[in-house]
Amino acid sequence: MTFRRVCVRAAAIVLAVGVLSVSSVRAHHSFAPYEPNKQIKLSGVVTEFKWTNPHVYIQIDAQESTGGDTKRWLIECASTSILNRAGWRFNLLKAGDKITVIVSPLRNGEPAALLKQMILADGSKLGNGAAAGTATIQ
Repeated sequence: MTFRRVCVRAAAIVLAVGVLSVSSVRAHHSFAPYEPNKQIKLSGVVTEFKWTNPHVYIQIDAQESTGGDTKRWLIECASTSILNRAGWRFNLLKAGDKITVIVSPLRNGEPAALLKQMILADGSKLGNGAAAGTATIQ
C-alpha cells in the first residue's frame, strides 16, 4: 500500500468519526420527545435533585393543577453550566423542598417533562435556559 493510500484512508476514517460524533451530539440535545405546544403546572415535593451533566434532573411527587392522583415526575433540565448562568446552584434543592414547575410533558403520556420554569417556595422564579424555551402559562 502506498503512502498516499494510507493517508487517504486515514483521512476518511477521521472524517467519518467526526461526522458520527457531531450527529450523535445533535441527536442528544433534541427535545423531540416533549410536547412543545403543551405546558402544564405541577406543584409538589422534591424527592431527588441530580446535579449532573449532560442534564440536571429533578424528581418530584406532584399533581397536575387540574387535580388527580399524585405521581412521581422526572423533570429534565439544561446542563449545569447553563443553569449556573441562570442563577441555579448544585445545592439549590433538597429532598422535601416544595416547588412548582411549568413543564412540557412527554408526548407518550409518561410522567416526565422538560422544565420551562421553576418557582421556589419563597416565590423566586428560575428558568431553564433559552433552548428549552419559556413558560407561557402562569
